[in-house]
Order: sequence, then structure tokens, then C-alpha cells
Amino acid sequence: QVHLVESGGGLVQPGGSLRLSCAASGSFFSIRAMGWYRQAPGKERELVAVITSGGGTNYADSVKGRFTISRDNAKNAWTWYLQMNSLKPEDTAVYYCNADVFVRSYQNYPYWGPGTQVTVSS
Repeated sequence: QVHLVESGGGLVQPGGSLRLSCAASGSFFSIRAMGWYRQAPGKERELVAVITSGGGTNYADSVKGRFTISRDNAKNAWTWYLQMNSLKPEDTAVYYCNADVFVRSYQNYPYWGPGTQVTVSS
């Protein structure tokens, strides 16, 4: 069983910053990619940022230059982060962490955290 848990959401004023964290726990072989998605009311869930086990990153155009995804590089420390700066009201959404988890060396599945609310409002 694999569990992902997010933390760090909350209410922030426009222009402010928040840092989200996601921690993976349970029994698994490795994680190939770790990411963040978000879903605003009435909209589909969208990719925000992803980081691979090799350190490569990719961002949605709407967050480039404002958000930074990173991971804990300690061995077997399956924790990753999303630093969000210059937040805008349109960043308001439930943010979900996601991981491509190898439960065995040859078998992988996607896992999701329960989500954390980020609200940008004055």
C-alpha cells in the first residue's frame, strides 16, 4: 500500500507565497516521477509541475517563472515540494500531489494524495 499526503495549503493574499509538501510512504520499489496537479471549481484537473527521478522538470505555462518543483535528494526520502511565489487569484484550486510509483521493479501505478486547498484572495 502506498500513501501520499500533502501539506502546506491555505489562504494567501495575491502576490504572496506558499510552499506545498508531499510525502510518500508505504511499501514500494521506487518512484519514477513526482508531480503536482490542481483543480479549480468547475474546471478539469490540470498538470502544474512534474519532476523526474533524474531531476528533470516540466511546468504548465501559467506557472512558469513563479512556481518551482523540487525533491528531497536524500536516498529513499520520497518527499517533494512546490514553492509557489507571486500567487494570483487564478491559482486558487485544490492541489494534488501525484507519483508514478513502481510497486515492483517491473510494475508501476499512479498514486494521488487527497488534496490541499490553496486560496489566493485579498
